[in-house]
Order: sequence, then structure tokens, then C-alpha cells
Amino acid sequence: MSGLFSSIDISASGLTLQRKKMNVVADNIANAETTKTEQGGPYRRKRVMVESAEEKIPFRNMVSQAATALARTDARHLPGKLRSKGEDAEIAKTEGSEIQDPASNYRLVYDPGNPEADADGYIKMPDVEIINEMVDMMAASRAYEANTTAILSAKEMAKNALEI
Repeated sequence: MSGLFSSIDISASGLTLQRKKMNVVADNIANAETTKTEQGGPYRRKRVMVESAEEKIPFRNMVSQAATALARTDARHLPGKLRSKGEDAEIAKTEGSEIQDPASNYRLVYDPGNPEADADGYIKMPDVEIINEMVDMMAASRAYEANTTAILSAKEMAKNALEI
């Protein structure tokens, strides 16, 4: 059962990450026309940097925990790669941190009537492309759905295992 809970835990960290991405995309869309921020300049596009969490679990340990009874009956029941002493693959949770996009720049828009315009009549606008943000939002939404499906599948497998 520990394999079940760890798979749900991994999918839950994916859900948290995708929700964070959706919030950042919503921020970017909401501030696409913001020319003044608390820092003084135009809004700078944000994004989520994805990284693996500090806690890494070797794949071999996860499988051996989940297949302890099977391993006790006969070692030949385990696939060859798990019996060999090769390097372990690691399963890690993911985390995301919200950062200002270092590639983000400003667009200069000619609007001489605007009170924020410079001497040449240009104002600095955020470099937020709505189409790119919508693509990011759809990708995050699909990944969220995939993690939700993985959790539902794990729950269904656990339910079916209890019925045996």
C-alpha cells in the first residue's frame, strides 16, 4: 500500500505545481496592460521554475516496499533490472517557485497623449503575449487533468485490490 500512497503523493505535488502555474498565468494576463507597479516600472512577466524537491526516493526502494511479499516467495518473480545491482532511478516530487522571467522585456508603444509617455511619446508596456499565456494555461490545465486521472486510477486500483 505504500506504493499507492507515494503515487498519490507524487500526483498531488504535480497538482500543486500546475495550480501554481495557472495562478502565474492569471497574474500575467491580468497585468498585461499594467504600466506602473510598486517597483516603479511596468509589470514584468512571471513564470514558474520547476525543480525536483530535496526528498528523492530510489525507484528500487519503492518497488521493493510495494513487492515485499512477492520478493519473499521467489527472487525470479522480480524483473531482471530490479535484481541487478545497477544504478537506481529516482522518483522525486516536483516543486515550483515563482520568478520574474529573466527574458522578459518591455514593449515601447507610441502614445504621446498618455501622461506616462517619455519625451518621444513612448510608454513602456509589459511584454506579455496573451496567446502565449493561453497556451501555457492550456498546458497546465491538461497536466492538472492528467494528475487527477492518475490519482483516480490509483484509488480505483486500491479499491479493486481490497475486493480480492
